[in-house]
Amino acid sequence: MHHTQTSRRQFLQSAGALTLSFGIPLMDVHSQSAVAPDKPRLAGDLHIHRKLNAWIRIDSATQMVELRIGKVELGQGILTAVSQVCAEELDVDFAKIKLISGDTALVPDEGVTAGSFSMPYCATAVQAAAAEVRAILLNLAEAKLGQPALQMKVQNGVIRAGNGAQTNYWELVIGESLNREATGLVKPKPISEHRYVGRSVPRPDIQAKVMGEAIFVQEQRPKGMLFGQIVRPPNHGARLQSANLSRIEKMPGVVKVVRNGSFLGVIAKREAQAQAAAQALQSVCEWQVPHTLPKTQEMQTWLLQTKPDVVIPTKKQARANTGSATTAVARVLEAQYYRPYHMHGSIGTSAAMATLGEDGVLTVQTHSQSVFQTGEAIAKMLNLPKEKVRMQHVQGSGCYGHNMADDAAADAALLAMQVPGQSVRLQYSREQEHAWEPYGSAMVMKTKASLDAQGNVLDWDFTLWSTPHGTRPSGQPGNLLSAAYLEKPFAMPKPTNGGGPNYAADRNAIALYDFPGHNVTTNFITEMPLRVSSTRGLGAYANIFAIESFIDELAHATGADPVDYRLRFLKDERARDAIVKAAEKFGWSQWRKTPGRGRGIGFAKYKNIAGYCAVALEVEVNRQNGRIRVLRAVASADCGHMVNPDGVSNQIEGGLIQSLSWTLKEEVQMDNTRVLSRDWNSYPILTFSEVPPVEVVLIDRPGQPFLGTGEASQGPTGAALANAVFDATGVRFRTLPLTPDRVLQAL
Repeated sequence: MHHTQTSRRQFLQSAGALTLSFGIPLMDVHSQSAVAPDKPRLAGDLHIHRKLNAWIRIDSATQMVELRIGKVELGQGILTAVSQVCAEELDVDFAKIKLISGDTALVPDEGVTAGSFSMPYCATAVQAAAAEVRAILLNLAEAKLGQPALQMKVQNGVIRAGNGAQTNYWELVIGESLNREATGLVKPKPISEHRYVGRSVPRPDIQAKVMGEAIFVQEQRPKGMLFGQIVRPPNHGARLQSANLSRIEKMPGVVKVVRNGSFLGVIAKREAQAQAAAQALQSVCEWQVPHTLPKTQEMQTWLLQTKPDVVIPTKKQARANTGSATTAVARVLEAQYYRPYHMHGSIGTSAAMATLGEDGVLTVQTHSQSVFQTGEAIAKMLNLPKEKVRMQHVQGSGCYGHNMADDAAADAALLAMQVPGQSVRLQYSREQEHAWEPYGSAMVMKTKASLDAQGNVLDWDFTLWSTPHGTRPSGQPGNLLSAAYLEKPFAMPKPTNGGGPNYAADRNAIALYDFPGHNVTTNFITEMPLRVSSTRGLGAYANIFAIESFIDELAHATGADPVDYRLRFLKDERARDAIVKAAEKFGWSQWRKTPGRGRGIGFAKYKNIAGYCAVALEVEVNRQNGRIRVLRAVASADCGHMVNPDGVSNQIEGGLIQSLSWTLKEEVQMDNTRVLSRDWNSYPILTFSEVPPVEVVLIDRPGQPFLGTGEASQGPTGAALANAVFDATGVRFRTLPLTPDRVLQAL
């Protein structure tokens, strides 16, 4: 039961369907225009999209609650968690929530689904708005039944008054329009009354995935659909000199061969025909090909020698400010770490389907994380009004970060414009996906620390070099791959490093530890030998790997236990809890060293504003062949008030496994002309048999804000692995990945 602080008269000034709206993260670099400063602060995304009459609909015909959100499902379980929050505050059964997400014609623009922002901003907004909608409905029931709202109870949308009279949500909104802004005055229900929040509600999409139902965009096959294929140049800088299209146009099933500048595509009646035509087209093309790439082994040097566009002093805290300036320096330690280019490595290659309708609206089904921004970029690329491009999110085969989903949407759109009224489905080959996706940036991190005689850190210096981590379309066609090859090409906008406090290249570069002197410097390089953008965690993976490896080095150099040494510099009690609980579950104090085996720990609070995570690993290193086997993993997770514990565990475990793959195996290989990693042999990833047992310790904080979890375990895992390998071998590895060849050479 809720006590509303707004008047019944105010609540009753409306007519029609009841809906709810919210906006996008204010700290997201792709955020919308800010609301006028005189507006009261509302929860999460609700602060920007403030109307209550836009996005929760009480559907009288179906007796369902329709929730519409701009965030999309990438496998993180966000649709389930947000639906739980909505069902909780509205007092309806979870099965009564019908959720629509990522359809630009229907949902609010919530920006990009990224950065672990969905729970802090989207779920928080839904919680506040749904609570207010419930209060509105109670006031409507009070007017209809003539009974006090404070004496009413709600169960699955049925409102019962103290005298036994009743009504329901679906009767109350007939003919009523609640076109009003949220007030922010209604408090969510007490935690003691929660039915759904805090429960591991099964995700509705899991059964279909397990049973192999066709729910991914890669599996869509509508009747009458045509198939498209793209022909790529040898490398990014290549330009088409000539192509003999006449023979290709006569091939079986070919509907159209499309050339626009250096952009080449084919449309055919069957997928095999499109693939054969694309292969034949590739063989009749002549390209001008530059040979200017730095080779894989030259990348560290290239980063350090390339002049940065901007040098950013992220944090500068002099030791003199702490009263410890007179403490004598006993020793100084330095180290350099390297993270190579990483692929997203989605098991299913990117795909999309597009249709140009009779009304002139181009509809694109896509697994993009940025449907609004990508739709705007496609509209500009095609010289269409923004409202003439409708993007509909359909789940894809998995990705965290900016892979080729946006490019596939743009390519499908380019082809569909050539065959109005017919759907064109496009899916990349494995070679195209590997060679052309935007990679995670290579990075160099240098660390330096001065210590006193007791091993305490006096001054901590962290300097990093990185190319960009964000080239999503963001409404600009220049960030769509094929837009650069059109007859009238679009140039890529100069990348930026985003805004604080989460940044991109320097995400998590500020250590959470309390050091008297603490300096962080970012050398941000916008020149890109390879196309780069966001992978899971952005710069956090590399920065945490360096920070947590170096703090481990300091602990060993001073003879301190790695867990105790970390706790020495941590004042944040929740951070301390995360480390202690992971260590306890691992059995850190009882662990006994055996030959060839080692243990390691890593910790971070993602972006220093999101979820806490500590990871402890046990490894075995084979000195004969250099192979590292992870024997077991333990992780702790504190994401504030947990909505779906099983969902949190899944995200921590999945991030941990992906990080093991990055750290053990993954590196994009290239020569001076092109990317050489074009299949799973040349770019191996962790296999099922190599995945260790993983235990996740959940730390619930009822009543605390929701904190993002999806990217929390990436950095701590990589560092924990490197630290465990050092413990097993006595050799410190600072260059990733830890391949058998690299390990064997060092041993």
